Amino acid sequence: MKKLILPFIIFFFPSSAFAEITQKFVTSAQISIDSPYVITNAAPSSYSISGNNITTSTGTGDSVVTNGIGGLNLGSLSNGVPALVNTNKSVTTAGSAFSLSESYQAGDVTQSAITPSSGIATLPVLGGQTTVISGGTAGSLALTSLSSGIHTCTAGGSGTSCIASTTVQIEID
Repeated sequence: MKKLILPFIIFFFPSSAFAEITQKFVTSAQISIDSPYVITNAAPSSYSISGNNITTSTGTGDSVVTNGIGGLNLGSLSNGVPALVNTNKSVTTAGSAFSLSESYQAGDVTQSAITPSSGIATLPVLGGQTTVISGGTAGSLALTSLSSGIHTCTAGGSGTSCIASTTVQIEID
């Protein structure tokens, strides 16, 4: 009887563990070269007037508006720039002190499309801010990725970058 129980004990209580092992190796490499681009902010049109002891008006002849102030006529645009409406000015009390300050800046006209070629574009001169980024150059740009997970990146010219990585994942279930 004892001989019979022993095989049953071994069958119900195995000594080795059964497990599934999964491993993954993911290698990723990327080389990039920046393209050329241009950012242009055109200057806006502006008008301002201020003063003391000044009477203003706009218009002429039968169309005079007393105490009217001119400025930018947004209903009359020419190539993106509004027309200027003049302000007529006169001293209110003759012989008394007066002050007057008036300024006008014509904004930049609407530009046609700018297409960079060979890394740099020909740009108009604008009153706003212009930023030009020339394209990258490959130069000696190279990336080597070995199965051992070792990566070697050789820098290229300006505007280039490289990224390499290896991920190892082991799962025991």
